[in-house]
Amino acid sequence: MSKTAISKAIRTATGCTAAQADEAVDALVSTILDGVKTEGRFRMIGFGTFSKSERPARQGRNPQTGKTIEIAASSTIKFKASSSLKK
Repeated sequence: MSKTAISKAIRTATGCTAAQADEAVDALVSTILDGVKTEGRFRMIGFGTFSKSERPARQGRNPQTGKTIEIAASSTIKFKASSSLKK
């Protein structure tokens, strides 16, 4: 589901304007990101947990040339669905 589709679903469910629904979606996304940045995770009971994951630097291989390359360390966000969502 896209961000636009979520916004449309909120408009349909609540009867609010498009601008209000877009603000609600943006607020939710920024709240999740802030929680992950500050606490390392953001948990929504009954939905799941967003958590920060660190990937260490490693060596890879360029498939075209076969040369070894360095892949930099990075961080990403993982999502683990709650048991009630899995059902």
